[in-house]
Amino acid sequence: MSGAGDEDVVGGAAGPGLRAALEAILMVVDEPVAEVTLAQVLERPTHEVSAALRELAAEYTEAGRGFDLREVAGGWRYYTRADCAALVERFVRDGQQTRLTQAALETLAVVAYRQPVSRARVAAVRGVNSDGVMRTLVARGLVEEAGTDPESQAVLYRTSSYFLERLGLKDLGELPELAPFLPDDVENLEEITK
Repeated sequence: MSGAGDEDVVGGAAGPGLRAALEAILMVVDEPVAEVTLAQVLERPTHEVSAALRELAAEYTEAGRGFDLREVAGGWRYYTRADCAALVERFVRDGQQTRLTQAALETLAVVAYRQPVSRARVAAVRGVNSDGVMRTLVARGLVEEAGTDPESQAVLYRTSSYFLERLGLKDLGELPELAPFLPDDVENLEEITK
């Protein structure tokens, strides 16, 4: 596939084509970059950048490369292809534990589905103090502060764009529905937790 205008001038000077410029930028980013940001940097129309990104993503998939170009969390970034993930994880981890604990996963789920939420509310839902776990999730960049509750002045928390990125979600609307996992008498449970 060849991108439209790929050999054109990028950024007002002779240089790499649009696709090469996109690849170079995306190679160094540590979080997804929005199409509009890429268009501004490259001084190209957003629709051209969007088309080139989609062409590159399709080309990488078709060629069976070891990486994907994905649109997540409102932007684009390179990711390891799923069938290569175990190899990369083994290389990066090199014996280090990288998984979240059960308590961290529970706390992260409460924040994701109830955000913005205070530590006290997370503790009430889980039934145990979650302060240490919340600090860990904030330190790992999965959760961030989202202001304060006007009534209690408690700090509120929400999931971060890094959370979306790690889960491969475009936005929170892609979180799975909880209803299939809840007990039949959920109304009674809700009254008990209040």
